[in-house]
Amino acid sequence: MLPGRLCWVPLLLALGVGSGSGGGGDSRRRRLLAAKVNKHKPWIETSYHGVITENNDTVILDPPLVALDKDAPVPFAGEICAFKIHGQELPFEAVVLNKTSGEGQLRAKSPIDCELQKEYTFIIQAYDCGAGPHETAWKKSHKAVVHIQVKDVNEFAPTFKEPAYKTVVTEGKIYDSILQVEAVDEDCSPQYSQICNYEIVTTDVPFAIDRNGNIRNTEKLSYDKQHQYEILVTAYDCGQKPAAQDTLVQVDVKPVCKPGWQDWTKRIEYQPGSGSMPLFPSIRLETCDGAVSSLQIVAELQTNYIGKGCDRETYSEKSLQKLCGASSGIIDLLPSPSAATNWTAGLLVDSSEMIFKFDGRQGAKIPDGIVPKNLTDQFTITMWMKHGPSPGVRAEKETILCNSDKTEMNRHHYALYVHNCRLVFLLRKDFDQADTFRPAEFHWKLDQICDKEWHYYVINVEFPVVTLYMDGATYEPYLVTNDWPIHPSHIAMQLTVGACWQGGEVTKPRFAQFFHGSLASLTIRPGKMESQKVISCLQACKEGLDINSLESLGQGIKYHFNPSQSILVMEGDDIGNINRALQKVSYINSRQFPTAGVRRLKVSSKVQCFGEDVCISIPEVDAYVMVLQAIEPQITLRGTDHFWRPAAQFESARGVTLFPDLKIVSTFAKTEAPRDMKTTAPKSEVLEEMLHNLDFCDILVIGGDLDPRQECLELNHSELHQRHLDATNSTAGYSIYGVGSMSRYEQVLHHIRYRNWRPASLEARHFRIKCSELNGRYTSNEFNLEVSVLHEDRVSDKEHVNHLIVQPPFLQSVHHPESRSSIQRSSVVPSIATVVIIISVCMLVFVVAMGVYRVRIAHQHFIQETEAAKESEMDWDDSALTITVNPMEKHAGPGHAEDETEGEEEEEAEEDMSSSSGSDDSEEEEEEEGTGRGRHGQSGARQAQLEWDDSTLPY
Repeated sequence: MLPGRLCWVPLLLALGVGSGSGGGGDSRRRRLLAAKVNKHKPWIETSYHGVITENNDTVILDPPLVALDKDAPVPFAGEICAFKIHGQELPFEAVVLNKTSGEGQLRAKSPIDCELQKEYTFIIQAYDCGAGPHETAWKKSHKAVVHIQVKDVNEFAPTFKEPAYKTVVTEGKIYDSILQVEAVDEDCSPQYSQICNYEIVTTDVPFAIDRNGNIRNTEKLSYDKQHQYEILVTAYDCGQKPAAQDTLVQVDVKPVCKPGWQDWTKRIEYQPGSGSMPLFPSIRLETCDGAVSSLQIVAELQTNYIGKGCDRETYSEKSLQKLCGASSGIIDLLPSPSAATNWTAGLLVDSSEMIFKFDGRQGAKIPDGIVPKNLTDQFTITMWMKHGPSPGVRAEKETILCNSDKTEMNRHHYALYVHNCRLVFLLRKDFDQADTFRPAEFHWKLDQICDKEWHYYVINVEFPVVTLYMDGATYEPYLVTNDWPIHPSHIAMQLTVGACWQGGEVTKPRFAQFFHGSLASLTIRPGKMESQKVISCLQACKEGLDINSLESLGQGIKYHFNPSQSILVMEGDDIGNINRALQKVSYINSRQFPTAGVRRLKVSSKVQCFGEDVCISIPEVDAYVMVLQAIEPQITLRGTDHFWRPAAQFESARGVTLFPDLKIVSTFAKTEAPRDMKTTAPKSEVLEEMLHNLDFCDILVIGGDLDPRQECLELNHSELHQRHLDATNSTAGYSIYGVGSMSRYEQVLHHIRYRNWRPASLEARHFRIKCSELNGRYTSNEFNLEVSVLHEDRVSDKEHVNHLIVQPPFLQSVHHPESRSSIQRSSVVPSIATVVIIISVCMLVFVVAMGVYRVRIAHQHFIQETEAAKESEMDWDDSALTITVNPMEKHAGPGHAEDETEGEEEEEAEEDMSSSSGSDDSEEEEEEEGTGRGRHGQSGARQAQLEWDDSTLPY
């Protein structure tokens, strides 16, 4: 290139270029020279197509950017110095790579983003270098069009338009499309911005999805199987990049419209003591747009497997009779087995309810004298019975109660039996009562007799009229047969239960006509009939259905209960009113301690439509009430458990009051969480007092029965009657029974007295009390009492210990830790006064012991002097003692002194033992001291004993 350029110098000099002559001429000459040298414009293509990848700076053009100039190889004129782009704020620039060859390159001045602009179009021109290095008169090419496309990079992941989708489908159908999901991609190119595939991520679901996002079910859905499905779906763009986040699709399965009750709970929990609780607070009837003209609902609470047909009080039959106001004189033929009522000891018993089961092989003989021979023309028989169909093709009589001849003959005087699911009562009059053809058999045919369910039967006899009450409803006999009276005889009669005694016409007397079933509370009341009110009370259930707020029932609602309130029937013509009425139906159990367990609950419906008898069928509601376990009470007996009384008090008309300070307290443990929720301290248990009834308290004599010739337990009957309680007294103890509050039992027990007419040979008597609630379901602790006799020769030595008896503190509510061991260790902290009393008592016992020791030393010294002198008179060393001799006393004989000495030694030994015993309260101490001194003065006239006057002993 350089040699070429030098060859142009002579030519330029010849033309006068650079001669340095005048300025204006030089400029003109340079233009002329340039015109002669730079004759041609650069040449480029008319259009270019380019591609640039986003986030890159190099544009690939087709064809390549090259400018040509025909002035080549003339320096400057034939060279390309620049490319110029025409346009506003274009992110590109053109650079010359080689001036001689004219190669150029298109570059991006800043990052290119396809999402902002996918393509660019602009004008470009090429410029040569002019005539020289300092010339500005460059020539430019024609304008060429440049079209650039931005190549996309797959930098964005697909995203769904909705974060979650929800739809509802009807069960039992196959859908082509349940719903469509849609995802988008922010990339600019079709390859990366289009969604090419959808996929269900959740496995094991009966759904599929296509490339367009349409979801369909692959099998028929069932509402009963699953109410709702939740599936996750993802999307892929055409570059196979998955979605950044899956979307949730919720499919709710709607059942096919079926008429029935909606929005009810199968399990209903009942907390004891919660009163009346609604059973279906949100229930509603779905009729599937049916035109309903009327609706009948029957709600049934099934409690036949709870106790005797439902939850009733489990008190003894006598207690229940008294609670219901039944007349006195009722005889229980199936009592609890005991020493006095042992005829039921061999029967099968369900101990929880005192139910006797008869298996067709057992019977019980009622001892003579329990039931009077003549029941009179008025009497009542009551019983609970559960009986099923009789076994065998030809059913035999099944005897419940029978009074027949004990020997020789086989005549039935009166009987109650079941035959072919008929209840029959037989009553044969004697000739001395009637001598005409009279009614003798009364028959009732009822389905309930053989339905294997519990029913309450009452037979009221007002001869010749006999009426049956079953579950409170009255039934007249459908058949009455007459018979002649029984001929008089001197044959004794045998009353039996569960079978009939066959005393005659057989080789060996035996039971016959056995009963198959269960019996409870079988009683007979001679001489009087029970009223309808008492009968209803005795069979009344303590649980049943109820309606909250009868006033708020809608208009047009009719309802009625059965007698036991286990069945409720409601009728109406408005669905809304029926729904609101059923929402107010509740369960109630008035027992404080109900029987825990399940009660089945069924609601059946019958719908009538306009112009049709029955239009739709509504399935039954099958639910159950779960009665939870009641809090079990802990019944505690507290009081003075050991005290002394002088012998004179045992002999007095009032006797000795055994339980003057007895307390009956019932508590239950209640768990409490710590007040500070942040702490990790364990839960504590609080003993809270609760009030309830008792049904009996037994006072037992421990260590041998009472000898009625010299001792007894006494209680004024007025104390019982005022508190509506009863009692039985025997040599084994005293039994108080009847349903009453704990305070009533306390008051009665405070008046129990013990008398002994010969206390001289008695040292102590032991008694034990145990109380019960609900016929032994909850029992108290066994409270033991020891009553010691303070004999007159020991009164003066016993007086000082009587004040040691301290009444135990009343049971209080105490916080306990949660663990069982800590509960047992907890106790009430003794007060300072108690500590002071204990210390004083110890000091007093020590002083007494020292005094007794001094007495024993003096006594031994006296014996030694007596034996040495061998004199009939006793010479006492009275340096420290004073002897008081009763001048009215007559000596029994010469040997009396030796007997007296031995008796004194035994008395002194007993004094040493009694000095460490407990004591009574201060008031009783004062009474005993006064009584003891009086008895001391009186007994001196009757007994040949010497009494020590230790008032002058220096302790």
